Amino acid sequence: MLVLVRHAESSGNAQARLVGRADVPLTPRGRQQIEDLSRVLGPAVRVISSPLRRAVETGEGLGLGPTVETDDRWIEIDYGELDHRPLAEVPGDLWRHWRADPSYEPPGGESLVEVGRRVRDACEELFAREGEGARRTDGDVVVVSHVSPIKAAVAWALGQPEDLVWRLQLSTGSITRIGWTGRHPILHTYNASPDPGAP
Repeated sequence: MLVLVRHAESSGNAQARLVGRADVPLTPRGRQQIEDLSRVLGPAVRVISSPLRRAVETGEGLGLGPTVETDDRWIEIDYGELDHRPLAEVPGDLWRHWRADPSYEPPGGESLVEVGRRVRDACEELFAREGEGARRTDGDVVVVSHVSPIKAAVAWALGQPEDLVWRLQLSTGSITRIGWTGRHPILHTYNASPDPGAP
């Protein structure tokens, strides 16, 4: 199984900011999310992470055994000049551009098409290398990433275009599972909470 984990809550998430490449720390709630995740994940044969510290620290805190590998293809979208800006301050016309055109790039940033391209490449590589045409029985491949790359991976699994991301909500500290098959990936769960008592 390919298990995609959105990193635990960071200060930028708690402050309702656009957090792309800004390397912000985890919050106390984020640390609790890691503990919750560690109780439900594993065994793992590989743990792969975005290079940003909020993802690496989440991956390391899970304590799944394998050394955390980093892969730049799983880094968050580059918001360019908008990075770390409060969501409420993002101009409405920019949101309209983003929603209307997945190839739109914010000033100095990256488009959803570009994110989709690198994530699809990473997924295809994992599918070929780790799936081996059948379901693994010795453990999962866990990838700790961010909201945009995980949504892009779901679009890949479902054979949908990049603008699917606007129809998906993804929480920090959540789990998404994509199964290996001989012909195509299968989405098993999306945005699942590790806390059985969560709404």
